[in-house]
Amino acid sequence: MASKLHLETALLPDGWHDNVAVGVDDGIIVSVGDAKSEPTAGLVSGVTIPGLPNLHSHAFQRAMAGLTERRGGEADSFWTWREAMYGFVERLTPDDLEAIAALAYMEMLEAGFTSVAEFHYLHHQPDGRPYDNPAEMSERIVAAAQTVGIGLTLLPVLYRQSGFLGKPPSPAQRRFLCDRDLYGRLMETRVPGGTIGITPHSLRAVTLDDLAWAATTWPDTPAHIHISEQTREVDDCLAAHGARPIDLLMDTVEVGPRWHLIHATHADAGEIARMARARAVVGLCPITEANLGDGLFDVPSFLAQGGRFGIGSDSNVRISVADELRTLEYGQRLIHRQRNVLGEAERSTGRRLFDEALLGNAIAIGQRADFVVLDGPGFRGDSVIDHWLFAADNSAIRSVYCGGVHVVANGRHVERDRLRQRYDIVLHRLQSA
Repeated sequence: MASKLHLETALLPDGWHDNVAVGVDDGIIVSVGDAKSEPTAGLVSGVTIPGLPNLHSHAFQRAMAGLTERRGGEADSFWTWREAMYGFVERLTPDDLEAIAALAYMEMLEAGFTSVAEFHYLHHQPDGRPYDNPAEMSERIVAAAQTVGIGLTLLPVLYRQSGFLGKPPSPAQRRFLCDRDLYGRLMETRVPGGTIGITPHSLRAVTLDDLAWAATTWPDTPAHIHISEQTREVDDCLAAHGARPIDLLMDTVEVGPRWHLIHATHADAGEIARMARARAVVGLCPITEANLGDGLFDVPSFLAQGGRFGIGSDSNVRISVADELRTLEYGQRLIHRQRNVLGEAERSTGRRLFDEALLGNAIAIGQRADFVVLDGPGFRGDSVIDHWLFAADNSAIRSVYCGGVHVVANGRHVERDRLRQRYDIVLHRLQSA
């Protein structure tokens, strides 16, 4: 259905403009012009910016938020957190997953994300057997995204082993495991209005042959992988293969712009340079990386070499575009003991962070009509984004449009009450079990 919107103030690819008319047809922007020539366009008050992609989500983990904040031993870490996650995942049904994912995706929209790449590895029944429909859980993710109106890249995960050199999987991982035939069936999942991509979980969870097989069997899809999140992963990779993880990945398959290397936290200088040259996207998840004690990626060096990054909400312990980008900058300030580390002379720090994380999203012809409308009382230009990211957080978000559809009004998703009620019933049962 065609519609026209009058954006009071908007961030276009060439900068800030007032009174912008945007034509939308079937969810896609078909025209951008002067609103004075479009008197019937519906007025969108406030400051309109493109919606951001969420590069990395494990939706089911939203229901774990707040349940792992007790010390798990003398050296609590990602690895002890992972054991708690394994215990939690045992109890989830397809209905549970759909309700949790819908709640998480609703919160993403309210936070300024208008699309999500769902890194989905919860495939099977609790005993490890596939469901009668092997794509049952994948289809629940698709249903949740359609319910709330968020754009979706479905990323079925290929998971074969529990460590380098064919270490057998543990019983706790049985819901994740796929052979190649079963993985091929998952890659046939329909994603109406969205897309699907290959997702080797990590170098420790697949063989190099599996990695190469997936990359060559689906050469034109997005490709995502966890990489170099933990120092132990780097050490184990060196012990097994005599190479660091990112080097090993890039020596095994052709890594280019379709590849999204999630975390890359402990990349060394040589790996950072290789990723930048390859135009691969580093998927940073600052809130989760801080929550798990992962460490800090060398963002200034990567950007100085033309590197590309996006952000993701990963464990969904907190869902906020503003908090992800603020945490990214503040981590660099702490390690470098400077202010505005990622800022530039011609762009404010918030504006540069936002521009980098857009990864090509824009209010422009041919793009999906995904908009976030901010309140910016007394602010103009880049200061509106700075105010959102460094002060106001989610409260600055007035409205969100996905595919031209008004899905968030006055800061609330239009189906919030119903989705929250459904989620609360699931959460109560899970916490009572």
